[in-house]
Amino acid sequence: MPIMQLKEVNKYYKSTNGNKFHALKQINVSFEKGELVSIIGESGSGKSTLMNVLGGLDSNFEGNVLYNGKNIGNYSEKELVRYHKSNVGFVFQSFNLIAHLSILDNVTLAMTLSNVSKAEKEKRAKEILSLVGLEDHLTKKPDAISGGQKQRVAIARALVNDPDIIIADEPTGALDSETTDQVLDLIKEIAENGKLVIMVTHSDKVAERSSRVVKIDDGLIVSDTLGITLNSSKDNDFKEDATIKAKYTKKNLSLLGSMKLAVKNMQAKWSRNVLIALGSSIGIMSVILMLGLGNGVNTYIENTMNSQVNPLVVEVNMPTKVPDPNDTNPLASIMEVTPFTEEDIAKLEGIENVTLVEEGFSGFSLGSNKVTLNDITATFMNLNTLSAAITESDILSGKMPSENELLVTQAMATTLANGEDENSVIGKEITLDAVANKTAVSATQKISGIFAADSLSTSSVYMNYTTLGSLVVSKEDIELEPNVMHLTANDKDNREGISDKISELGYQGSAIESITKIFTQMSDIFTYVLAGVAGISLVVSAIMILTVLYISVVERTKEIGVMKAIGARNKDIKRIFTAEAFLIGLFSATFGVVIASILEYFANNLTFKYFDVNMIDITPTFILSGMLISILISMLAGVLPASKAAKLDPVEALKRD
Repeated sequence: MPIMQLKEVNKYYKSTNGNKFHALKQINVSFEKGELVSIIGESGSGKSTLMNVLGGLDSNFEGNVLYNGKNIGNYSEKELVRYHKSNVGFVFQSFNLIAHLSILDNVTLAMTLSNVSKAEKEKRAKEILSLVGLEDHLTKKPDAISGGQKQRVAIARALVNDPDIIIADEPTGALDSETTDQVLDLIKEIAENGKLVIMVTHSDKVAERSSRVVKIDDGLIVSDTLGITLNSSKDNDFKEDATIKAKYTKKNLSLLGSMKLAVKNMQAKWSRNVLIALGSSIGIMSVILMLGLGNGVNTYIENTMNSQVNPLVVEVNMPTKVPDPNDTNPLASIMEVTPFTEEDIAKLEGIENVTLVEEGFSGFSLGSNKVTLNDITATFMNLNTLSAAITESDILSGKMPSENELLVTQAMATTLANGEDENSVIGKEITLDAVANKTAVSATQKISGIFAADSLSTSSVYMNYTTLGSLVVSKEDIELEPNVMHLTANDKDNREGISDKISELGYQGSAIESITKIFTQMSDIFTYVLAGVAGISLVVSAIMILTVLYISVVERTKEIGVMKAIGARNKDIKRIFTAEAFLIGLFSATFGVVIASILEYFANNLTFKYFDVNMIDITPTFILSGMLISILISMLAGVLPASKAAKLDPVEALKRD
C-alpha cells in the first residue's frame, strides 16, 4: 500500500469578491517509500498548495489525503501534531532557520517540542549534523555559515526525528550550481534509504535528478513520469530507525521547556527586553516605596505613642457623655467622667488573657490644681493615679512614690526648683491642692521623683490610688470612685484582642490609643493615595509589554510557522510567549525591588541622621506583593499577543518575509 495517497482532492480559496478559486482539481496520485519525486509547475499552478496539503499544514480541503491509509484531513489536533513531529519533515527554500539559535539548537528544536532531555537531543542532533557534514559548526549562528550549509542544517532539522516523508520546497532555489549538486546528492541519498522525498520545484535540473516527475498545471496533474533509477541498497548512513519516532515524539513541550525557549528568544533582543523591564520596574518600585513609607510612618507613630505606656497594659474609660443641647455649660458636661461600677469591673475581669485589673483615677481641671513648695506654686491640669502602665523607665530621676508621695512632671519640677537644679525638689514636702471625685482635697505630700511627661501630660501629678483614696475619705468620708481601669495582658500579642473586646463591651480606650488610630488611619489613606498614583505607571508598563510582545509576534511570524510545521501545538506557542511575558514581569519586579531597597537604604540613612528615625520600612510582604503584581500585570498584558501567535495559520506565517 502506498505510504501517501491522494483521492479526488480539491482545494478552494475564497477570493476578495466572494467567489471561490479552485486551486487543486480532482487530484489523484500516490507515493511510495524510497521515491524521490519532483512536483513541477509554473508559479500559481498549485504545486505549493499541494505541498501544504501533503504536509498537513492545510487541512481545509475536499477529498482524501491518506497517510498509511488514514485521512489526515480528519486528524485531531493531537494527531496532526504527532504527524508533524514524527512522520513528515520540511525543508524550505529560504531555509527558515531561527536566527538567534545556534546550529545545534535549530536542529534540536523539534525534540525540544517533545520534551526530550538535553543530553539525549544533543546526542541525536550531533549525529545528524555529522552525517550532513556540519559537525564543526555546532555553536555557530545561521548568519555565520554559507547558504549550502544553511540548507544542510534545514535538512538535518527535517531528519532529526526520522520521519517517513521529507517535503522540500525549492530546496536549491537559493543555492549556486555547485552547492545545488551537493544538496541534491544528499537528498538523493536520503530517498535511497527508504524515505519518500517530495520536492516542489520549477527547476529542470532538480527534476532531472528525481526518480519521478509529477507536473501540475492550473490545479491539475497533467503528467506523471519516471526519472532516474535510485540505488535502494540502503548501505549508507540514513538508515531508518523505528525506535526514533517512538523515543523522540511521544511527549509534548513542558512548562520548563517553554521557559528555556523563552529565555533564548529574549536573549536575541536582550537590550530591548532589559529596557522594557527597567521601565516597568519604575511602577513596582514606586508602589513598594509608598507602602514602605506608609508603614514606616505608622510604625514611628505607634512606637512614639506606645513608648509612653507599658505595652502589656490597656487603659479603659467609660463612654464619653453626649452633651445635652439644653445644657447651659456643655463643657462641664463633657469633662464629667462617669465612674466604673462593680458590674463594669466584673465584666472587665472576665475578659480572656487579662491577668490584672487595676482601679484608677484621672481628673482634669483648669486652674484649681496646684502644688506649693516654699511659696512657689506650680499649677497642673491632670491628677492621675499610678498603674502597671507606668514603669521605672518612665521616671527621669527619683523613684516610684509610696504612701503620701507623688510624682511631678519635669516642667513642674523646674518651676518649683525656682532656678536651682530641678532634681533638688526630690524628697521635698509640698502642699497639694486638687479636685478629685468632685471633692477638693488638700494635703502635704513628698515628691518622690520626676515623671517623663508625654505631649498629653506636660503638667501632671501621679500618686498611688490608695493615697488619693485616703485623701478623699478623710475629706468627705466617701470612697474614691474609679473612673479609669487598667488591664494587664498575659502577652503583648493578646493586647489588641483585649482592646477589641473592650470596644465590643461598649468601653473606650485611652486618648493615646485614639490619637494613634486617627494618625494611623490618616497615614494609611495618604499611603494608599500615593500608591494608587504610583500604580498608574503600572498601566503604562502593561501597555509597553503588550506593544513589545505584539512586535515580537510580527517579527517572529515565520519562526512561528516553522515551529508549527515541526510539531508545535497552539498551546506550545502560547506558552512560549506567556513565558516571555512572565520573565519580563519577573525581571521588572526584581529591578523594582532592588532599586526600592537601595532608595530605602539611602533615605533611612538620611532621616536617621537628622531625625533619629527610619521613615521607610519595606517588609517582605510588600516585596512579595510587588513581585506578584508585576508578574500578574505582565502575564495579563501577554495574553493577547500570545493568543494571536498561537492562532497564526502556518501556511500564511511561512509566507511572511
